[in-house]
Amino acid sequence: MSEYKFNNIKIEKGQGIGWLILNRPEKRNAMSPELHMECADALDLLADDDDVKVLVLTGSGKAFSAGQDLALYFRANQDNPKTRAKARAASSSWRWHKLVNFPKPTIAAVNGFCFGGAFTQLCACDFAIAANNATFGLSEVNWGIIPGGIVSWNVADVLSYRDALYYAVTGDPFDGRTAEKIRLVNYSVPANKLRSETVKLAKKLMTKSPNAMRYTKEAIRSVRRMNEPEAADYLNAKSVACKATDPIPGRDEGIRQFLDEKSYRPGLGQLDLKKAAARVKSASGQKTSAGKKAAAKKAKKTARKR
Repeated sequence: MSEYKFNNIKIEKGQGIGWLILNRPEKRNAMSPELHMECADALDLLADDDDVKVLVLTGSGKAFSAGQDLALYFRANQDNPKTRAKARAASSSWRWHKLVNFPKPTIAAVNGFCFGGAFTQLCACDFAIAANNATFGLSEVNWGIIPGGIVSWNVADVLSYRDALYYAVTGDPFDGRTAEKIRLVNYSVPANKLRSETVKLAKKLMTKSPNAMRYTKEAIRSVRRMNEPEAADYLNAKSVACKATDPIPGRDEGIRQFLDEKSYRPGLGQLDLKKAAARVKSASGQKTSAGKKAAAKKAKKTARKR
């Protein structure tokens, strides 16, 4: 369990996974202004939590999220522009900017209803797994509006043009299997296996270099909207930054373990991160020891002169 306490969300931690759980089951986890503000704070806390290697976003009860709470998010603030603006900023902040730029891998585990505004945080997560019986829907057209915020942009970006237009214009609901078919989620599983399959993916991600994963996901998201020369320049810069900030460092270790130790093949396996970290620690210890000896020798030499 977690030491973090909130009113509208829950945080659970274990096995390197941080579970951010929308917790308004009686409202199918519809998003209120207070929930948005709590999620924004929670993501900041989880980003800095060294015990959290992978973030999972899900909902309690029978829903991932039914979208915005129409009574609390829209009607309650319709005559209060300052409060409405604050709620809108928090909503946009956590559901897109904070999630899409989260420094660790993120997984959306869609356990039930996912409607309207909930598509934004779904699309913001790096990966998504749905229960076969989850229910998705862009229902805004059914009550005379468009999928607002950036929902229309999200679905147009993730789905094909035909699928995005069909489900947005008809408002037809669809299940987890269809969500997998149209590539809204990575895959769909039986409801009773959703948590175990989510944990399985999270554990797989934890075997990879955290630094490489962070830079890779940033690169993939960014280059989609670039032309080839822009992408080449951006990726060159990202490669340099990835190498410079890697505590392992992965590139040198990968080449050593492949060419010298012949302990893995990159296309069929991966480098041993524990071995690499131990080597770095050992090298650091040797440098520290050498530094201490040099300092001691210098001190003795100075003492003799006196």
